[in-house]
Amino acid sequence: MPQEVVFDVEQIKRMLPHRYPFLMVDKVIKFIEGDRVVAIKNVTANEHFFEGHFPQRAVMPGVLIMEAMAQAAAILAKASDEDRPDSAVLLVGADEFKWKKMVVPGDVLEIEAVFIRRRKPMQVVRVTAKVDGKIVACGKLSAIDSAILGDSSR
Repeated sequence: MPQEVVFDVEQIKRMLPHRYPFLMVDKVIKFIEGDRVVAIKNVTANEHFFEGHFPQRAVMPGVLIMEAMAQAAAILAKASDEDRPDSAVLLVGADEFKWKKMVVPGDVLEIEAVFIRRRKPMQVVRVTAKVDGKIVACGKLSAIDSAILGDSSR
């Protein structure tokens, strides 16, 4: 059954500064302003990182799973705040992270980001990544709006 697309990749590219090969979110299928987002990362066999991690058994690096989660959280922050359309969301902390299962080519990574605390310029988000309904990684991410640093170039 096809999933409704709330934000497609072109809309995501307008929100995030990331581009290939570092854009880790393909689409957003659920968005509740100021509350939560559910994003999708299709993990394909031709991902650049699989060439070296690991050639004999391709596994998505945990740090890139975390990056996909951070990008989903940034989409939540950007789409929930119309006041600063040109600023970037910068990761400043990661806590309580656990990786529970491997992510391999062919997996569809479903990432949920939910605001825990949101007081400008700081946001704290609980993130969970699942494959086939099973948690593969989870934790908390903290981020700030780049405008606090005087950076509005993005």
